[in-house]
Amino acid sequence: MNILSRFLLSGALLVTSSVYSQELIDRVVASVGGNIILQSEIEAQYSQYLGMGYKPGQPTRCAILEDIMYQKLLLVQAAHDSLKVSDSQVDQEIERKLQVYIRQFGSIENFEKFYGKSVEAFKVDIHDKQKDFLLSQQMQSKITGELTVSPQEVHAYFNSISPDSVPLINSEIEIGQIVKKTAVNPELKKYAREKIEGVRKKVVAGELDFCAAAGAYSDDPGSKNNCGLYKGIQRGQFVPEFEAVAFHMKPGEVSEVFESDYGFHFVQLVERRGDEIDVKHILVAVPSAPADLLLAKAKLDSVRNLIVNDTLKFCDAAAKYSDDKDTRNACGLIVNPQSGTTLFEMSLLGQVDPGIVFTLNQMKPGDVSQPVVMQTKDNKQAYRIIYLKRRTQPHKENMKDDFPKIQEAALAQKQQKVIRDWVNRKLITTYVSITNDYLSCSYDNNWTQAANKKIK
Repeated sequence: MNILSRFLLSGALLVTSSVYSQELIDRVVASVGGNIILQSEIEAQYSQYLGMGYKPGQPTRCAILEDIMYQKLLLVQAAHDSLKVSDSQVDQEIERKLQVYIRQFGSIENFEKFYGKSVEAFKVDIHDKQKDFLLSQQMQSKITGELTVSPQEVHAYFNSISPDSVPLINSEIEIGQIVKKTAVNPELKKYAREKIEGVRKKVVAGELDFCAAAGAYSDDPGSKNNCGLYKGIQRGQFVPEFEAVAFHMKPGEVSEVFESDYGFHFVQLVERRGDEIDVKHILVAVPSAPADLLLAKAKLDSVRNLIVNDTLKFCDAAAKYSDDKDTRNACGLIVNPQSGTTLFEMSLLGQVDPGIVFTLNQMKPGDVSQPVVMQTKDNKQAYRIIYLKRRTQPHKENMKDDFPKIQEAALAQKQQKVIRDWVNRKLITTYVSITNDYLSCSYDNNWTQAANKKIK
């Protein structure tokens, strides 16, 4: 694992590092351009690597220190280049990561029990660390963001790999889907409207606190466990119906109920900062009627019969019948958000879409599944049929089958070289100090030489 990949991974660890650091006796182990590094920072990240399944010594504390020194060097340069990260950007990133961790713990209560403090205290604890990481990311993008690799460079990279070192590629699958959502039931739509109107009435009358109302009634998973709050919203982030209301309110004002594809909403403007706002939000989704779900299933049964009887190609069926905007114009194929391709390792697919794995285990390439229930992005039930386009066999990496992977590795190697050259240039004029017990480490860059020199 090189300094670039370790640095990127360390950003994911920032969220929980302070849980461990509070239990450690601290000392300063290094300083880069006046930015000190504590032993607790190293131990916190080391504990997190072990918690992720790495074996002791993978990576070593020396490697972790080098990652942190690299981040501090990026911060020195970011300050020199006057780079800025707004508090709203920091808060938004903290909110995003916080929602991931709350889902992993199962509830806010479980998260707070593990952490030993409230969610708000947690946000305060990690605010500065998160701001530093975003600044260092921004600085790294200035260094490597414009880099690309040509096909010739990709071939040269692959040819430089020893035959014994060519990696084994696990089995991967390529899948498509056709989604059929339920039609809106007028009676259930009326029920949802009356429900949210009643909640709003109590909030406006002061009979119900907005935070309590969001927790008890909101169907918005992104905000209900955070008092309905969204911070740092800019235009273009939410659906037009939401923004048309939220960006035309006064602080403290509670909107009327309005409708979008997600259901019925009302919002309260908390604060405005130019073109950026903080709002509290409650959503009541229109539930699906069991009869409407059965109708969606029956429609997909008919579509599936056309496909398996070779009357209609899956690609054409997706374009004609699927209600999923993300896949219907791409032959129904699902894109892997990590790689940008349509190939998934089964274990990683399970992380993205756990409900799909059981269905795929019963299928062979070319099969189309029976209709199965799914949860849509707006938290509603729908039906879909799954198409297993292909399943690759485990194989040695090769240019024909694995060009995107090899291209990505070639680019990472090029980025690593540019970063190494940049670090070693900056170390010539940057003050570095390292305690004796870490001076004996074997670093990828010239940190030891920098610590031993005198800056003139």
